[in-house]
Amino acid sequence: MGTKSSEIEWKKQDHVRLMTLNRPEKMNALTPDGEAELSQRLIEFRDDEEAWVLVITGSGRAFSTGLDLSKAHKRMAATARPPTLIGADAVEIWKPIIAAINGYCLGGGCEMALNCDIRIAGDDARIGLPEVKRALIPGRGGIARLMRTIPRGWAMYMLLTGDWLEADEAERVGLVQKVVPTDQLVDEAMDLAKRICQNGPLAVRAVKEAAIRGADIPLQAAMVQDQFISFKNRQTEDAKEGPKAFVEKRPPAYKGR
Repeated sequence: MGTKSSEIEWKKQDHVRLMTLNRPEKMNALTPDGEAELSQRLIEFRDDEEAWVLVITGSGRAFSTGLDLSKAHKRMAATARPPTLIGADAVEIWKPIIAAINGYCLGGGCEMALNCDIRIAGDDARIGLPEVKRALIPGRGGIARLMRTIPRGWAMYMLLTGDWLEADEAERVGLVQKVVPTDQLVDEAMDLAKRICQNGPLAVRAVKEAAIRGADIPLQAAMVQDQFISFKNRQTEDAKEGPKAFVEKRPPAYKGR
């Protein structure tokens, strides 16, 4: 089932949610209203107990080019904007998010993709942060996330030139994890989401939280944190169901509890 709006298309498929940025005539650049709707959808996904994995893609020939500057020049200067997936005030979501990157993924669109957990690209993908070409900087987390995602030299190359990487280059430097033909992109991302949904959803969220929280703290502190998060996870019903199903030689029936 699905509902459609002017800028965001939202579909439900079992425990997977598919969000399609749907303003193809403007390369899926969002207006302030679209940005607000994006924020609402992310919060809906976060709070929906039946939603376990999110896939984000774009319609037409772009993933997204960020905020529509012709509609949002005043919004860019505002100190308060709806929380989305970019910026220091991004919506905190411990459920997995997969970016299915088609075509142009630039500026705020690239920043959004950088905050996803896994990035799959179509073979037509063009990924970059071109802000310096307009005497601006990627000020909503793009610099910090890019420097933590790919080797420093490649990050600086992209940031200082404003040039994009083609799909194969992006895969080579680790910016995306896989490149597939664009006409297979959403199916590939949805298949991956369904594979993740076969795992215990609370354990998946716990792994994501431990990984992200532990990435920028000392090793010993990260290991202590892992033990704490693991202890909490072992108290769940799913953590008892997994080993039981293994012993009984049957598929587990995870409930997210």
